[in-house]
Amino acid sequence: MIVVTTESVSGYKISKHLGTVVGNTIRARHVGKDILAGLKTIIGGEISEYTKMMAESREQSLSRMIRQAEQLEADAIVAIRFQTSMIMTSTAELLVYGTAVKLKQI
Repeated sequence: MIVVTTESVSGYKISKHLGTVVGNTIRARHVGKDILAGLKTIIGGEISEYTKMMAESREQSLSRMIRQAEQLEADAIVAIRFQTSMIMTSTAELLVYGTAVKLKQI
């Protein structure tokens, strides 16, 4: 599956738009990790616990979006975008969306 942030795929022509596909996940922070993160805000540096959590969230969201595009028998997903939002205290949603398309090689 070709997944790009651009509106087109180099070397291909979009022959059919199949619609919007999405993937998301909602994650809650862990109290123990919040304590470590709080210490990092005092001394500075990367908060690796949250970096890892967001990386896992991105991968899970992308996987879910790709699975939806595969069900539509898409060749690619174009114009993908990521969005985050706070759902409630200590939780965040990571959403990825794009347009599933069929391609023809130029």
